[in-house]
Amino acid sequence: MAQGVFVVTEQRDGTFRKISYEAVSEGRRLADLLNTNLTAAILGADIATMSGEIKKYGAEKILVADDSGLSEYTTDAYTNVLTDLIEEQDPELIIIGASTQGKDLSARLAARLDAGLVMDCVAIKQTDGGLVFTRPMFGGKVLADVEIAGTPQIVAIRPNVMSIVETPKSATVDRPSVKVGEVKTSVFEKKIETGDKIELTEADIIVSGGRGTGGDFSVIEDLSALLGAAVGSSRSAVDEGWRPHSDQVGQTGKVVSPNLYIACGISGAIQHLAGMSTSKCIVAINKDPEAPIFSKADFGVTGDLFELIPEIIKAIKNMT
Repeated sequence: MAQGVFVVTEQRDGTFRKISYEAVSEGRRLADLLNTNLTAAILGADIATMSGEIKKYGAEKILVADDSGLSEYTTDAYTNVLTDLIEEQDPELIIIGASTQGKDLSARLAARLDAGLVMDCVAIKQTDGGLVFTRPMFGGKVLADVEIAGTPQIVAIRPNVMSIVETPKSATVDRPSVKVGEVKTSVFEKKIETGDKIELTEADIIVSGGRGTGGDFSVIEDLSALLGAAVGSSRSAVDEGWRPHSDQVGQTGKVVSPNLYIACGISGAIQHLAGMSTSKCIVAINKDPEAPIFSKADFGVTGDLFELIPEIIKAIKNMT
């Protein structure tokens, strides 16, 4: 009989992504609710020392799949290895982050394991009938409660939504034999942005600009630097060539859930709202008092962003 919670962690160049801590912490919470054990899997190459870091978040068993064939993420290799691990552990619930990699991997795992999948989950609760997963639908206009039939159940959780809680456990570390299997794809080039740029999906604060910037993001960047925030943009700013696609927030960009989201010169098209509506606090700055963004904002200011943001920067500096 399937039992236990199985968490798939995500690491890059030997460093865990923030979503890994969120997934393991949520896995610990659910394992306690279900009165079962928690297993975390780490995949990669030369990752033998990484297990110590993830112990702090409550895993009782850590599986380290260390193989040169896993040095770069490829869907085939990771799916092959994880399928073997999951079938051996036979968990009732699999948790993975709904990052770009996680979305790709969770869909393939669901197909391989013939399992139900809830994507982009923002809450999980236990009822008499089992687990109920909450996820946004229709561009964030609706929150749907979903149940999964059968086991294993797979859930991909939205980054920056679940709490990170340290719950140290005395964990066993296993290093299973790895069979990468047939891999039809390979990574032939990596382009990595240099500098201290903050990843949008992991940022606690995001300052975004849209068409209202006219392509001048200087004040957006100044405010972001002061707040230690990431810089985001609307699709229109990307389409105009003002910002790279990696900065795009929205349905066709990145879905984010920071503690604070500041939308500057963004009207609030439904596609953009779908990508940031679960932010804890939303502040909107726009010349148009009828802009749709104000319907989602916790705080709104009508005015010229090039006049308002410098004043906000001055006020913040006076407070520090």
